[in-house]
Amino acid sequence: MTFDKGSLILVDYTAKVKDSEEIFDTTIEEEAKKHSIHETNVKYQPKLVSIGEVSYPVLKGLDEALAKTSVGDKLTVEVTPDKGFGERDSSKVRMIPIRKLGEDAEKVSVGDTIEIDNKRGIIRFIGSGRVQIDYNHKYAGKTILYDVNVIKSLDSPHDKIEGILQNRLPLENTKINFELKDKEVDITIPEEILRADGLQIMKHFIQLDVFKFVPTLEKINFVETHINKQSQKKPENKEEKAPEQKTA
Repeated sequence: MTFDKGSLILVDYTAKVKDSEEIFDTTIEEEAKKHSIHETNVKYQPKLVSIGEVSYPVLKGLDEALAKTSVGDKLTVEVTPDKGFGERDSSKVRMIPIRKLGEDAEKVSVGDTIEIDNKRGIIRFIGSGRVQIDYNHKYAGKTILYDVNVIKSLDSPHDKIEGILQNRLPLENTKINFELKDKEVDITIPEEILRADGLQIMKHFIQLDVFKFVPTLEKINFVETHINKQSQKKPENKEEKAPEQKTA
């Protein structure tokens, strides 16, 4: 059985550059550690993909290949530049005065990624008071190989909501809690992220995604519980000790 447009699926993958064998991305923590690309702030888990949709996208070449798979399939997908990170564009390579980097001018080196004029680029050359910046994607012009394992298709409302929350919330999956009741869902926001940066944005995209992929729902309730920690403190022991008896 292949997947229709809009299907939500979970996949594990490891991505590498075909000509250099460089591993640069993976959903599997052990693989990330093995290839020295592990990041402590990354949540390693199967990737949520919406086939043919922009909500949870992957490269076009990978998306097209996944649409023809079934749960349990393991395959290697070759993604050429035209359906991957694009062809290299020489017009995106610029030479600028190094003084434009300001205080960072003496700190940068070839290979660094920097942001100039609200665009991110890679430094390719430094010399004669100038710096060459490449605004092409790092893997533009490269053919990418994905080793893919199709883990699961999220078909029920419960599975779809769970997959969306696991993708959107910066929490261990065991701490994610929600209750689905007919046409309504209560989503608990744990106390540990109540003050997290961007929480309102997370909630905004969660409700957009849940209503999109579970259109039978009519209401989403975000449940926040704030505890008065002062009231939980144990009262101090104020018992007075009997005065010591002085001996003659």
